[in-house]
Amino acid sequence: MKLKLNHTEVNFEAGNTIYEVAKANGIDIPVMCFNDDLEHFTSCMICLVKDAGTGKLMPSCTMKAEQGMDIITNDEEVLESRKMALELLLSEHVGDCEAPCRVACPAYMDIPVMNRLLAAEKLEEAWKVVTKDIALPSVLGRICPAPCEGVCKRKPIDGAVSICMLKRYAGDFGSVQEIQSIKPTGKKVAIIGSGIAGLAAARHTAEKGHSVTVFEKADLPGGKLRYDTNDELLPKDVLDKEIGQITALGVSIKPGTEINQEVFKTIQNDFDAVIIASGEITEEQKTWGIRFNEKGFNADKNTYATDLHGVFVVGTALKPGRLAVKMLAQGKEAAFSVDQFLSGLLVVGEPKRFNSRFGKLREMEFDEYLKESLPGNRIEPESGVRSGFTLQEMKVEAARCMHCDCRKPDTCKLRIYADEFDIKQKVDSDRRHLTKKNVQHDYVVFETGKCIKCGICVRMTAKYQEKFGFTFIGRGFDVEIGIPFNKTLHEGLMNVALEVAEACPTGAIARK
Repeated sequence: MKLKLNHTEVNFEAGNTIYEVAKANGIDIPVMCFNDDLEHFTSCMICLVKDAGTGKLMPSCTMKAEQGMDIITNDEEVLESRKMALELLLSEHVGDCEAPCRVACPAYMDIPVMNRLLAAEKLEEAWKVVTKDIALPSVLGRICPAPCEGVCKRKPIDGAVSICMLKRYAGDFGSVQEIQSIKPTGKKVAIIGSGIAGLAAARHTAEKGHSVTVFEKADLPGGKLRYDTNDELLPKDVLDKEIGQITALGVSIKPGTEINQEVFKTIQNDFDAVIIASGEITEEQKTWGIRFNEKGFNADKNTYATDLHGVFVVGTALKPGRLAVKMLAQGKEAAFSVDQFLSGLLVVGEPKRFNSRFGKLREMEFDEYLKESLPGNRIEPESGVRSGFTLQEMKVEAARCMHCDCRKPDTCKLRIYADEFDIKQKVDSDRRHLTKKNVQHDYVVFETGKCIKCGICVRMTAKYQEKFGFTFIGRGFDVEIGIPFNKTLHEGLMNVALEVAEACPTGAIARK
């Protein structure tokens, strides 16, 4: 049998859906409520296509293909309809893709994962998670003003989780003993300045396999960390230890090097890329051929690239700033851009992903989120802040984390398609549904606020003959997915819990 897909005639077998015909011909149609293993059931409406003859929109996952159809899958009206369907799903979605603490961190560190690893005393793994985004965790754990703690959902309950102290513990005690070999790219990068932005850029650039040389005008590396920070706050042996971890990656630091116009041109010629992290710009630097303004050098706000080919700028060389974690984050992001540049890719900087956010917890939701954490107020080090946490204090404080992040941050279809369609989520925080966490099962968690009522769990538990399974409860706009007869989650998912979690298109049902 034949029909047209986007003006091209294709063959199909009788009984195929339009979605199946499109898939067989290499045309990707987004689906969320569809599952190959189950009977088709239309609910999400993001698989809409259009009959070119009638102009009618139809769900491709249930509509049978017919002889002579003329189907459009990608015109403006179809794409706009899918976008509207996604916006409707997200308008009732009560869940954060990433925990608020991570979003508030300028370096975007995965704080909840660090907390869970520390609570389990997996110090080396926690260190790896931290240093993926924070080049100097021991240093930053002592000087950061902790914007992440200001948005912690536990703050109004009994005090924010002590994230900075935990990060400091990971840095102090969790370093990897053996430096993993990194395949060299053969590219050379010069970094001018060894303050916090320059050191961060050095670490993350070296980890990508590029040869890194840091030029520093002072006798020792560290910039303001060394020369303008109180020893009581930041002992110099802590700074030296973390600089040592960076040089162990193969980074060469050349102290006592003044950079003038002539030296800068030599560096440009000798290196494949240059990152300027030298602090507030001087009159000498204004002769280097880079456009500048009253605050500092001009650079793209996403990539840190200047108008000079292969030259990037971070830190206070861009504009004055005092937030160390922000300077460090710029160093990391510039390393990402430099890697794109050296790889011959379009330099666009680190990608920004869609992030669902539902705002502050209401008081009646506190107990829901406390289900996955230890009770008790925020812990302060018994021996004082300078000494930091003991092992036991660290484990207890880390276990206070309430697991606000989604368990499917990379596989949730709602997030993936929201990225693809550039969705701007609109949630009425005053009228949103209350969020609930069902943690009664050994292997999975059910968060009702993230459910899109696609019915996959209902159909799957019926197919595999769970005694109770899932069902639709209520009618109309008030319908919910739940376990019938007020049974527990454990009773509802006796046999196929992990399979249901895998099939759920969002983070509503997920592995613990």
